[in-house]
Formats: sequence, structure tokens, C-alpha cells
Amino acid sequence: MTAIGIAGVGGIGSNVAVNLVRSGIEYLKIVDFDRVDAANLNRQFYFADQIGQPKVEALAHNLRRIRPEVRIDAVTARIDAGNCRSLFAGCDLVVEGFDRQEDKKMLLETLGADRIVVSACGIAGSDLTTIGLRRLGTCFIVGDFATDCAAAPLFAHKVGTVANHMSAIVLHHRGMAHDPLVR
Repeated sequence: MTAIGIAGVGGIGSNVAVNLVRSGIEYLKIVDFDRVDAANLNRQFYFADQIGQPKVEALAHNLRRIRPEVRIDAVTARIDAGNCRSLFAGCDLVVEGFDRQEDKKMLLETLGADRIVVSACGIAGSDLTTIGLRRLGTCFIVGDFATDCAAAPLFAHKVGTVANHMSAIVLHHRGMAHDPLVR
């Protein structure tokens, strides 16, 4: 059994993880260096009593509360070009959940040639009508492709909608769901 990797477990990564565990995915590898902050609670799958905890540890705990038998490799690490391949070596599919464009680019360039990568681009603001899907080889990108979090606030309903679309792509590639948008 190969793991589904999640690179960054903030708004996108934590919500995709919840969706996948609730949909029956049995094995996740979650990687992030950050800690839960009060500012995360409006859109990420964490709780006030987890503020200050490493995100991967808090998320693993929360996911096991949903399904105790789920297998989760929780790694606290900053992902970069030097360790990206080794961190996700056992994953044939990786979900990108980074904030910074340069980190997104690094992950897509490092992993996109030899495995499926599901990424987000344009998750800020509140408009849901412009969310779409683009495919570039083995990379699937969901979002409005314009509204960056540096230019607009992040809202739970939009972050969740993008994460839901990303989850559907993962489930489609695992043979667990049919998604007519994924070709």
C-alpha cells in the first residue's frame, strides 16, 4: 500500500486530509514544519486547545479521532528541493498545500515528472464562481488561478471548496470515485 503525501497541512492540506480519511483512504504521509496558530482556526482543521502544537501532530490526532485505524506518517520538516524526493519517496500521489508560490513551483518541478501532484492556485477571496481545474501532464491544479492570499483574505468556504475539488481528484485517481472533470 502506498501513501498519499500531503505537503503542507494548513488550509488546503488539513481539509484534504479530513476528506480523504472520511472517504476511506487508509494511509497518509503528512509533512509540515509549522505550528498551529490562532489565526489558522478559521479555515484549518485544528482546535483552540491545539495552538502551539506542531501541525502534523495535531492533525494526526484529529484524523485518528475520525478513524482510529488510519495509518498516518506525521513528519515535522520544512520541505525543500533537497529533501522533497526523499520525504515523499513512498507516495505515488502528492497533494500540494503550500502558501508561497516558489514552494509550489519547487514541488511541481521536483515531483511532477514522476507522480501525480494535485495543487492549488488562487484560493483567497470569497468568489467561488471562478474556481476551475487545469491539467499540466501529471499535475492537476485547482483554484481561480488569480486571487493570491497576499492580495485577499482567506475564507473557509473557498479554501474548503478548493480542498473538496482536490480531494475528488485524489479519490478519482485511487479508483474510489468518478470525477467527470478529471480526464
